[in-house]
Amino acid sequence: MQSEINSIMQNINCQIIYGTYKADENAISLALKFGFKNFDSASHYGNADIIYNAIKNNNIPRNEINITSKIWKDEAGYKKTQEACKKILESLHTDYIDTLLIHWPDKNNNLNLETWNALENLKISGLVKNIGLSNFLPHHADIILKSCKIKPSIVQLEFHPGYMQFPAVKYFQDNNIQVQAWSPLARGRIFNDELITGLAKKYNVTPAQICLNFCKRENIIPIVKASDSEHFDEILNAFKFEIEQNDLWKLETMPQTGWSGEHPDRERVKI
Repeated sequence: MQSEINSIMQNINCQIIYGTYKADENAISLALKFGFKNFDSASHYGNADIIYNAIKNNNIPRNEINITSKIWKDEAGYKKTQEACKKILESLHTDYIDTLLIHWPDKNNNLNLETWNALENLKISGLVKNIGLSNFLPHHADIILKSCKIKPSIVQLEFHPGYMQFPAVKYFQDNNIQVQAWSPLARGRIFNDELITGLAKKYNVTPAQICLNFCKRENIIPIVKASDSEHFDEILNAFKFEIEQNDLWKLETMPQTGWSGEHPDRERVKI
């Protein structure tokens, strides 16, 4: 069983990320045992110590793990971002972060640029390997792209069937910025949608597997969550089939549904 898991994970490790929001140490440890190497976190989650303990207790070398963290809204600005990065490093007991993102854009574009400048210098110093954005839409990101010394390499967006944000996805993909999907399963809100359930029956898979496979077809990396072996198996088997083009079009054009209600230009940010 373990050899099969290892083989599967070698093929999909670049296509999937384990999300640690509200995950406990047992869940993160199980993710490690299932072969996950990429972990998404944020300073706002307050779980860096849990991630560190899980990695340490499972005897996984640090250089085999990729950790993403994010700078929260009240940490924006050059000096605060530098300080936030230092705290993340201390909590993770590491001397570098694989990827550091701005969690949400500020309404003040100058503050966004100041925060980005801090990320650039953190990368130049070697404390961070990759830098990017989260929840930035084209009108937020374009200001950074037009003035940056180092271009973002990653952006995280809410993305799932029923909430594709295709104009934003196209903008980032056209600029060679890798899109990662948070809430790729819409937190289960679309599992009873008639299109999703119909396709799940057609391909003999689960609604969750339809959603994850859809991300793959759109060249988007999903950030997933699981806390038991059954759900980890479901995730690992989500990439063993191909959605036919006609069905892909149906998913791409389905009515908006399952949206979290979180938007960078509105005040309803619940995370």
